[in-house]
Amino acid sequence: MVNTTDKTASEHQENYDVLVSLSECTTDDASTVFEVLRRSFTSDRAAADAPADTNTPRPTVWSATVDVSTKKEAAGPASLAGPVTVDAQGGYWAVDRLRGHLGEVFSVEEVGTAAGDQEQELRLRLTSR
Repeated sequence: MVNTTDKTASEHQENYDVLVSLSECTTDDASTVFEVLRRSFTSDRAAADAPADTNTPRPTVWSATVDVSTKKEAAGPASLAGPVTVDAQGGYWAVDRLRGHLGEVFSVEEVGTAAGDQEQELRLRLTSR
């Protein structure tokens, strides 16, 4: 079995974008996770685009697309008020890189996976260290 985390981005022929969806958390915790990702990677979610509560009985999901090909800066400390559910979808190398980065900042528990031929979906639960 090949360990894909040992390879660099240039050794992969896949897309470096990861679709990240956050749910089951407060708007402040969603903002914290998006800020950690925005500081480290290119994201389509602007800093001014703060998660907002919809005030409906339906569950709220916030999303962003993150390009993990180049890391901008090291992960800094961040804390969460409660657990955050993260669904990450993308190529294997890209999702592994995102998971590893989140693990530098938060405690990460893998709670589900779905594997495809070239992409995977990964469900994580983040908590403060």
